[in-house]
Amino acid sequence: MMEAATSPLPKVSVVIPHLNEPDDLRRCLAALKAQEADGIPFEIIVSDNGSHELPEAICADVRLVRELTPGPGPARNLGARMARGDIIAFIDADCLADAGWLRGIVSFFERNPHVGCLAGDVGVARADPDHLTAIEAFESVFSYRVQLYVERHHYAATGNMAVRREVFEAVGPFGGIAVMEDAEWGQRATAQGVTIAYVPEVRVLTPSCRTFPELIRRWDRHIAHEFEKVDGSAFGLAKWIVRSLVMAASPLAEIVTIMRSDKVSGLYERWLAFSCLTRVRFYRAGKMLALCHSGDASRMVGSWNRD
Repeated sequence: MMEAATSPLPKVSVVIPHLNEPDDLRRCLAALKAQEADGIPFEIIVSDNGSHELPEAICADVRLVRELTPGPGPARNLGARMARGDIIAFIDADCLADAGWLRGIVSFFERNPHVGCLAGDVGVARADPDHLTAIEAFESVFSYRVQLYVERHHYAATGNMAVRREVFEAVGPFGGIAVMEDAEWGQRATAQGVTIAYVPEVRVLTPSCRTFPELIRRWDRHIAHEFEKVDGSAFGLAKWIVRSLVMAASPLAEIVTIMRSDKVSGLYERWLAFSCLTRVRFYRAGKMLALCHSGDASRMVGSWNRD
């Protein structure tokens, strides 16, 4: 049951960063309200990051706070500071929690006291279950590879992440817009000995991007962060150029991944995923080469709060 700020302490504090997504936020809150059926006391904290209009009517039954420092990391940090639960669960405003989401989080932590952070699965909600788009096929296979993030890169995607509050306080807050905040936080936590576990049954769904420009916008920030690590020497730039050429050729190496994926079915859906992947990788390669010419990644990094 959702808790008011003056009620007894909740078991879980759900933190939602929000920026100009009122319709998505309304659906997210409705899915969370359905979690009340499991009887786990929880509170919801919506941390607005500078929306054109505060979602006050939508958030009438939850706590609404405002963080004007741009970036999802600062927004989540404010929500976490307000949290009263033993567990802090992060979900994005455009995500829908599956039935039993909160129950799964609490149950897993109770059964696994050595785990400090949980990474739940993220699936793509198809607009039309009978007609998959190329972008939906691509995102189903490549956009939310949560198990890979945990096992290879040691972080949880913050669209579906839960952490013991004492662990979050010990590790410290998420970074700002200048870093990939989920990866940086997870790797910092891992370095401090925190165990991060992938829990596929704790699942949320998120809608796919609707257009190609919307899809690639998220890559601009990632490319910019990677470019900022280049040392600027001739050798460093040469390595970056080689990486961009490898990026352009990389779709061929992903054919096996697409064929083995259980996120899509049939040759047609796999072809859709491959065609969109090729377009995305060519775009990324072009952006990487363009940065070699301009050398300015700051505009790409600052794209979070533009709309």
